[in-house]
Amino acid sequence: MRTRLLTFLALSAFAAMTAAVAAPVAYNVDPDHTHVQFDTDHFGGLSVWRGIMTKNRGTLSVDKAAGTGTVDVYTDMTSAVIGNAKLEEELKSNQFFDAGRYPESHYQGTLGGFVNGAPTTVTGSLTFHGVTKPVNLKILSFKCMMHPFYKKEVCGADATGTFSRADFGVDYGKAYGFNMDVTLRIQVEGLAADAAAPAKK
Repeated sequence: MRTRLLTFLALSAFAAMTAAVAAPVAYNVDPDHTHVQFDTDHFGGLSVWRGIMTKNRGTLSVDKAAGTGTVDVYTDMTSAVIGNAKLEEELKSNQFFDAGRYPESHYQGTLGGFVNGAPTTVTGSLTFHGVTKPVNLKILSFKCMMHPFYKKEVCGADATGTFSRADFGVDYGKAYGFNMDVTLRIQVEGLAADAAAPAKK
C-alpha cells in the first residue's frame, strides 16, 4: 500500500512538473521596441514609399514545448511616419486609413511551424479599415533570452507578410496604376507578463 502511495505521489509530482514546463508563457508587447513597417507602391513601380507605425500594443503567448502560441496586437492608425508631413496627414483621412472612424487595426493569429521551440509562421487575420481578412506572416527570426536589466524572459521576432489594401476598401490610386499590394515588415519584442516594461533603448 505504501509503495503504491509513493508511486502515485511520484507520478503526480512528475505530471505537475511536466504541466508547468509545458505551460504557455504570456508576454506583453513592448511598444518601444515594436514597429510595423509598410512598403507601398507609388505610380505602378515609379518608387516605393516606406512608413512605420510607431504605436503598437498587445500580447503574445508561447508554449515552446507544445509548439503552440498566439499573437494579439493593436496598431494606432494615427501613428504613421513616412517622411512626408503632408502625406502623413493624408494617411489619416478617409482617402486612406480613415483613422477618425477606425483608430486602430487589429492582428490576431496562431503561431505555427515550430522548429526547436521557435515558431516560423503565423496564421491569422487582420482587421483594418473596418474589414477583417486573412493575412499570414512568415517569421524570419525568433529568439528568447533573459532580459539583462529585469532578469525576466524577453522574446523578439522579425516577420513579414503581404496583403492587398484594396481588399480592405483602401484603393486610392488604383485608377492611376498604383499597385495595391502592401508588404509588412514587423519587428516585435515582448517581455514576460509578470515583468515591468523595460527602459527605452
